[in-house]
Amino acid sequence: MVPPSPGHHRQTQVDTASTNDVVQRSARRIQQRIHLSVDVCKPKRKCKAMKGDTGSTKYHDAPLSEYELERLENIRQNKAFLSGLNLPQLADMMRPKSVPRKKVVREALPPRKSLRLQNIDVDVPESEEELILEGPVPMCPLNLKDGSSLPEELVRLWTEEPVKQDRKWKGKKMDLESYKEGLQKMGIQEDCVAKVVQQIIFSAAFHPCDGSLLMAAGDFWGKVGIWNPEASWGDNGVLIFRPHTRQITSMKFSNSQPSTLITTSADETVRAGDVECATFDEVCRFKDLRSFDFLSDDCTTLLLGNKWGRVTICDMRTRTSSHESFYAMDPFSSKIMRCVHVHPVHRMYFLAAGINGVRIHDVRYLKKESNQAVSDLRGEAFVRGAYFSPDTGNRVLGTCNDDTLRVFDTSQMISSPPLITSIPHKTKVKGSTNIQAMWDPKQEDCFAVGCIGSPPRIKVFHENGKLLHTFEIPDEMATSACDIVAFHPSRFALLGGNSYARLHVFT
Repeated sequence: MVPPSPGHHRQTQVDTASTNDVVQRSARRIQQRIHLSVDVCKPKRKCKAMKGDTGSTKYHDAPLSEYELERLENIRQNKAFLSGLNLPQLADMMRPKSVPRKKVVREALPPRKSLRLQNIDVDVPESEEELILEGPVPMCPLNLKDGSSLPEELVRLWTEEPVKQDRKWKGKKMDLESYKEGLQKMGIQEDCVAKVVQQIIFSAAFHPCDGSLLMAAGDFWGKVGIWNPEASWGDNGVLIFRPHTRQITSMKFSNSQPSTLITTSADETVRAGDVECATFDEVCRFKDLRSFDFLSDDCTTLLLGNKWGRVTICDMRTRTSSHESFYAMDPFSSKIMRCVHVHPVHRMYFLAAGINGVRIHDVRYLKKESNQAVSDLRGEAFVRGAYFSPDTGNRVLGTCNDDTLRVFDTSQMISSPPLITSIPHKTKVKGSTNIQAMWDPKQEDCFAVGCIGSPPRIKVFHENGKLLHTFEIPDEMATSACDIVAFHPSRFALLGGNSYARLHVFT
């Protein structure tokens, strides 16, 4: 083994010395960093006073000024005054004591459903005391003094025999041009507009007397207005009665007994107003009553229909209903039905108009449920009303909810009568009753219907859809569209009733 040379030892000593210098310098840097971090973490000294001219710092040890002494004294006095008021004790006394709430157990109610979406009319009673009127109701005008008797002229007009149809119109139809000339001669005067009831008019009818015009109208709260434009009784010839407590859904004068006015109401009663007896006698009761028609020629038997598709037969001579209620054929069961109407010639047939169109039934083959229709007149939408033509019954006029008037050929009772014509016509009016087209008893192939617009109008159409004439109500007489229309059975006269309780008469 060769020993290291002396030069090698010297080189090793130099390397060791340089290494020690590096370690010492690193240690000094670490110590400096530690001292620097300690200085940063030390809390700052308290704020000193402003530096003087010499640059030395002094703490606040000067005496307080006079202003500061006065301020401290005011603070002390205010604290003493507030402590003497005992405000915390007064606040505790005025704070209301909390009373534990009693747990209220609420009755579980069925879920609420929209009646509008279910096509159900809402009947709101005026007061709980007027919900039921039982038995005969005296024919006492509300707009006359208590104890006043009926005017003699009213009794005379109301009991006047109607013009026989076979003498003037039966089996004899005017030519269309002569009929149009008669319509063009008709007009309206200021004294031919009157408010006959107090609420929306739901039904109206002409008395069949020919000597003078006598009209009746029924409103939302069961009131009946009788009006003769030439009379001086009551309010400009208007007398108002109250035979019902809900809306009067339909009314008709009896042709065989002109002194009788039949009314049906949503209060589930049928009443016969007899001017000779001065009473509105109760004929029968039928739940959810909607409409009626005379089933017999002598007007002694009634066919009643309610909104759920049921009908019943009532004999006025016994003043009791047969209660042989039945459902119309499906899908009329539990569906909305608007009206019933009897065939003018073959009175065994009647139609039922409702939410799924119009169906014709035979009264001789009715049973409690699942009745089969003789004819099915299917429309495109909900039918608001349908009626046989007044003389022969060879046509059916329907007012549909899809803003259309339809005329069907029912000259033969076949399963699906053909559609003759379809007339676009707006039938829905917000805030009013249903617009319905009605036949003219004098000219059974023509009908009238109210129109929406300004000014309000009533149009007369032929069954083929041709417009024959338009009656306009002047702006100074107009209030709203005439939803209810009716022709006089023997005179050139036309009435229109609106939602403002007014009748307009064209003569």
